[in-house]
Amino acid sequence: MQTKAQKQDIVKDLTDKLKKAKAAVFADYTGMSVAKLTELRRKLRSKDNELKVAKKTLIDLAVKNAGISNLDARNLPGQMMVVMGFSDEVASAKTIFEFDKKGEQVKILGGILENNFIDKQGVLSLAKLPSKQELLAKAVGSMAAPLTGMLNVLQGNIRGLVQVLSQIKK
Repeated sequence: MQTKAQKQDIVKDLTDKLKKAKAAVFADYTGMSVAKLTELRRKLRSKDNELKVAKKTLIDLAVKNAGISNLDARNLPGQMMVVMGFSDEVASAKTIFEFDKKGEQVKILGGILENNFIDKQGVLSLAKLPSKQELLAKAVGSMAAPLTGMLNVLQGNIRGLVQVLSQIKK
């Protein structure tokens, strides 16, 4: 059993991390083995995310202390874990969604984005978005496409001239 001081430390730590996080996902991990939970923690850590497990009342206090509106964590079902993403808004939702897709006994309950609670559907929508790097690559590709097309048109005239000259030479 945890002492009052330990519980206060947990709430303070969770509050600080929720304030720093760009996004967070709440999930039910009932029935998940320790090995699977450790594997999930490792995957999350590699993407600058952190997984915390605590009692619902402590999570609820941390959420309220962090200034997040319209969420009562005590009403969410099952044993709860919080996955916080510090560098990318989408990474935590994607990782949990992929783990959930494999049937790893993780059920997404909701999340936090821009200090507001989002429901399960909102988290799933986030998980299906492309990552920041993919979006930047698509934007660069879109900007480069007209230049590439113009370069091909300009090279086409030169190629035609070279072909005509090579035919004349033969």
